[in-house]
Amino acid sequence: MFYYNKIVKAKKRTVETVKSKIVAFFRENRRMPTYAEMMDILDVRSKSVVHFWMNRLLAEGILEKDSRGFLLPDRRFLALPVVGAIAAGFPSPAEEELRDIISLDEYLITRPESSFLLKVSGDSMTGEGIMEGDLVIVEKGKDPKNGDIIVAEVDGEWTIKYFRKEGKNVVLEAANPRYRTIRPKSQLRLGGIVTAVIRKYQR
Repeated sequence: MFYYNKIVKAKKRTVETVKSKIVAFFRENRRMPTYAEMMDILDVRSKSVVHFWMNRLLAEGILEKDSRGFLLPDRRFLALPVVGAIAAGFPSPAEEELRDIISLDEYLITRPESSFLLKVSGDSMTGEGIMEGDLVIVEKGKDPKNGDIIVAEVDGEWTIKYFRKEGKNVVLEAANPRYRTIRPKSQLRLGGIVTAVIRKYQR
């Protein structure tokens, strides 16, 4: 009877509670837990309860399985709730209701197969709000337009700058008046276009 009650009690947890425990493990270890580890995480003694919750998370679209049957995080796994919009003040309690959920990967990255992250070094783009230590998302395979922020190799050195065309020539401009305009002498190789900037204020 005690064992049966333990299973019933475990199954009364909410999907969000179980998800939060699995997400916490994933963030700390950068991998999904094993079924044995899930028993500890969920404080249960039966793998059948773990299977029950994994099937719930699969049905909710929070987890998915690869071709070998291993569990993988879906787009909703690390998603955050969207509780409304804010102008110049604070959101009122009435606005702090769940409107939607959104994955930052899904929001920031349009073409994940063609995108990568770079850590910014230097202050040449501070006028654009890109600071040293920020991460930028860079998308490859697109032709830049005037005003796009690009990552490029210029005469053997990599840089992040505005892309400009002067007639048939390309120049690269900083967003900091301390830096001169770059006019490639012998080489200009495009690494990609910056599509987003990520800054973490607290660690």
